[in-house]
Amino acid sequence: MRINCIIVDDEPASREVLEKFISDCPTLTLLQSCKNAFEASDAINQFDLQLIFLDINMPKLSGIKFYKSLVNPPFVIFTTAYPEFAVEGFEVDAIDYLLKPFPFERFYKAVNKASETIISKSSESKPQEFILWKADKKIHRVLLDEINYLEAIGDYVKVQFADKSIMVHNTFQKLLAQLPDNKFVRVHKSFAIALHKLETIDGNRIILKGKSIPIGQTYRTDFMELIKNQGLS
Repeated sequence: MRINCIIVDDEPASREVLEKFISDCPTLTLLQSCKNAFEASDAINQFDLQLIFLDINMPKLSGIKFYKSLVNPPFVIFTTAYPEFAVEGFEVDAIDYLLKPFPFERFYKAVNKASETIISKSSESKPQEFILWKADKKIHRVLLDEINYLEAIGDYVKVQFADKSIMVHNTFQKLLAQLPDNKFVRVHKSFAIALHKLETIDGNRIILKGKSIPIGQTYRTDFMELIKNQGLS
């Protein structure tokens, strides 16, 4: 998961350090480096961001007062050269508090805490996607994140989960059309996989949760291009 962030710090040298650290951190995308709270306010209104690296001791409007003024604030990691501000920083549920000057290792630890918090909150607030399929004369509520792969078997499609499977009486093509193509991809005339369950690609086979699935020659070029575009190759 990529985390969109901004820097808010009135000191150019401090901004440069954070910019370098963020560029070295693959999970972060820096959207803007702000000199004060007013620039930061514009950035928050403009961008979809999840995290602020916020200096506390700034002229005109301190980082604490600025953060308290936000209606729906992103998560925050405070940065400051003054340890006496730490207690006040944690009163607003800061993810972490970095005391300047801090090394990359300490910065990265704070980023990992932020990632865990953001992913956890995201999964809590986002309802799970599901689809209704008929199998065994019953209507099943199928959570998309729980599907490993689909396999065409005659007039049925086997939908495989981690510890069970169901047989849906429908065509392979019709079932695939109901699934989001950014999450599921056809790799063979008889198989489609959930991309997020892929473990390894070994030659012309995909290893997915202990299952070896063939890559059909007809589908190989498009599949490998998809993998390349997602930065997985």
